Amino acid sequence: MKTIGFLGVAHIHTPGFINRIKERAAQFKVKAVWDSQPARAKIAAEQLACPTVGDYRDILKDREIDAVIICSETSIHLELVEATAVAGVDIFVEKPLGMGAKDAYAMQRAIDAAGLIFQTGHFMRSMPVYRQLKAWIEAGTLGTITRIRHSNVHQGAIAAIFDPGRGPYADGWLWMTDPALSGCGGFGDLGAHSLDILMWLMGDVVSVTAQVDRLLGKYDCDEYGEGMLRFADGAIGTLAAGWVDVLRPQSILVSGTAGVAYVGDGKLYVQSDNLPGANGGEWTDLPAALPHAFDLFLDAINGEDVPLISAKEAADRSAVMEAFYQAAATNSWVQPKTA
Repeated sequence: MKTIGFLGVAHIHTPGFINRIKERAAQFKVKAVWDSQPARAKIAAEQLACPTVGDYRDILKDREIDAVIICSETSIHLELVEATAVAGVDIFVEKPLGMGAKDAYAMQRAIDAAGLIFQTGHFMRSMPVYRQLKAWIEAGTLGTITRIRHSNVHQGAIAAIFDPGRGPYADGWLWMTDPALSGCGGFGDLGAHSLDILMWLMGDVVSVTAQVDRLLGKYDCDEYGEGMLRFADGAIGTLAAGWVDVLRPQSILVSGTAGVAYVGDGKLYVQSDNLPGANGGEWTDLPAALPHAFDLFLDAINGEDVPLISAKEAADRSAVMEAFYQAAATNSWVQPKTA
């Protein structure tokens, strides 16, 4: 059995992670929980039937701890990750890795130098439709990709999902609407997943521009936005994300010189002369889904050989997202910072 500690339980995905660990209670146990707000730690610890600690270093000093899960405010990721790297403990860090390029690349260097098992919460890679698109792009089935578009939206701000009374904590998930703690607003929060898919499929980004805005004005941050990316191979990308959309009918479209593919209402459609029967209709011969990114981390610390997201990939995405916000603030194109 592997022993886990929580360094922060602030993130909105924490309850889901707790449930996933409890479902695998024969393999994993949580020994202790720490959070910057003791009341939050107590609530999570009660769900996990374990104690809290007042200092996260007590978890890192415990030689029984095999791995830690960081679901804290993004603003303290750097402190927690660097301390975990010094302790030599494997680590899952909820996305985004950093507030921007500087802290994200500092974390990457610490993680890689310590040789830790690392994972972050970009779960879309495990979905069959994206796995199929990646296979087609790598095989050249769609030809040279010229355009790719991805959106990740919901109505979180409209439905007030971050407000007090939502979720297990007294103040809800309000910290996620404070850029000083989260590093972003609605565009960056949901756009992080879109950006991971776009870069996973297309590679490095050389420049970006974006516009972000507030519609409801409920929170002191952006609520939605749209960006453009120029990839190193010349392809053009578009990314839409935010908390004020009531529907997401098309999540991705990939257009190339030999075909086009898109996902509509969760179904994959494709047209390409390189695929027999691909005449624009639904494509149902899909690869199997992989486990959720969090379960892949649990599998990895349990000794299984599974695909993980590297610390470099996570840091690159923080750098590109930072560039998006800089571009929106200056109404210009911005080159993402590098390590």
